[in-house]
Amino acid sequence: MALSGNIQAAPNGALGFDADTAISSNVAQQFVSQGYAFCVRYLSRTQGQAPGDLSAAEANAILGAGLALMAVQHVRAPGWSPTAALGQQDGANAGFNAGEIGIPAGVNIWCDLEGVNAASVAPDVIGYCNAWFDAVAAAGFVPGLYVGANCILDGQQIYDLKYQHYWKSLSRVPVLPARGYQLVQTGVTDPVNGIGIDQDVAQTDSAGGQAIWLTAS
Repeated sequence: MALSGNIQAAPNGALGFDADTAISSNVAQQFVSQGYAFCVRYLSRTQGQAPGDLSAAEANAILGAGLALMAVQHVRAPGWSPTAALGQQDGANAGFNAGEIGIPAGVNIWCDLEGVNAASVAPDVIGYCNAWFDAVAAAGFVPGLYVGANCILDGQQIYDLKYQHYWKSLSRVPVLPARGYQLVQTGVTDPVNGIGIDQDVAQTDSAGGQAIWLTAS
């Protein structure tokens, strides 16, 4: 069953967070009281959500507390080697899992690009990213790319991908020509409300693009 809510563009300056820990209703309410507007939670790489990753019940709790929601797929351990075939597989699983949770079509689902094997070549990374994009778009979602450390690609190569939604990690990453980033991640040193998070700020990019999330009805 689809989650109930509204699909909206993220307003400039909205504060949020991403977390690899399930968010209870009480914790979500604490974040809302502290000025947070959204959160990003994880999709599994395999078909079917693993324990600890986003579930329909958790998504409803997050939305019900007043936080907007997006999802990002787990990346492999550092040193992985992207290929187009792997991108199609991962993207198909991301789209399937998002649909099973009930995330409606039209919401941003993010690919995590980081920790790539230094021996990888740009065409293989590009093939992975674009195949992931195609698979997630075919499932009805709007693909976005999280650009992390050791992504191999330079700014122009990232800009030339099929994506129109980009999320900058807290690592040192390439500047994107013409467009820039729609989410910017910053670190926090201590757990917040009992969980580890990275903070994120939404912004309108230089092409007028914004992240797209789900909010409660």
